Amino acid sequence: MTSPTPATPLAEALRHAVDRLAAAGVPDPAVDAELLAAFVLGTGRGGVQAAAIRGDALPAEDAARLDGLVARRAAREPLQHLTGTAPFRHLELRVGPGVFVPRPETEVVAQLAIDALRAAASPAPIAVDLGTGSGAIALAMATEVPHAEVYAAENSVDAFVWTKENFAHVGARNAHLAFIDLAHAFPELDGRVSVVASNPPYVPDAAIPRDPEVRFFDPPAALYGGEDGLDVVRVLSGVGLRLAHPGGIIVIEHGEWQGEAIRGILEADGWRAAATHPDLTMRDRATTALRP
Repeated sequence: MTSPTPATPLAEALRHAVDRLAAAGVPDPAVDAELLAAFVLGTGRGGVQAAAIRGDALPAEDAARLDGLVARRAAREPLQHLTGTAPFRHLELRVGPGVFVPRPETEVVAQLAIDALRAAASPAPIAVDLGTGSGAIALAMATEVPHAEVYAAENSVDAFVWTKENFAHVGARNAHLAFIDLAHAFPELDGRVSVVASNPPYVPDAAIPRDPEVRFFDPPAALYGGEDGLDVVRVLSGVGLRLAHPGGIIVIEHGEWQGEAIRGILEADGWRAAATHPDLTMRDRATTALRP
């Protein structure tokens, strides 16, 4: 008769996971180990920490599942792909292969768009998110500015699967989604939009990202924006002029060295008061401009 596999102390399993992730170069091994354990146990990170302090044991089946997830994370598969979710402001978005995983720095970009939308004079202002991906910026605007109508466009089939799921999951009645080419998005809204927002692909084609999670798992169409990284930004500038009403604002996320070039693009197209804004790490992260 085969003896049952003994349970593993959770604290021991976490130490083993942290060591393995650290050896693989994962930036925050303790955080990721606890979040993976939380995913396995169906609890939060705080619950895992409390269970480890109590001396709780991890059943053999859960230990094996955690070990498999840690192995995948050590191979630098994104944590969010393993858990299937990514936090964004107050939202929990569903993500996976084919869609860009929203980053904390984009929350600052969303805040700029939300502040502008709240300040709009209309009792029912309109916002557009071009290249919405997971739906992060659009759904943040829709849920945090409930009196607005928010339209989101995506043109990647693989990403759109996740976008639809997130729109259905959040269930914001004022959020509208379309699968459409960005250059021709929402002609029915021409001249009526208060806020045009976008987190476009902006990595120059030759600038291969260092992080394996980005290089091997984020979709290339969401990363690379041509020789200087600004091909899609040039399209957004023209589309934004078509959509925005006078006094409307455009908000574009970009890399920390691209602010000056993007201000030049927007001003050359006729936008006014172009300004670049830092994220919480004080790196230039977004540029805004006003429609004259």
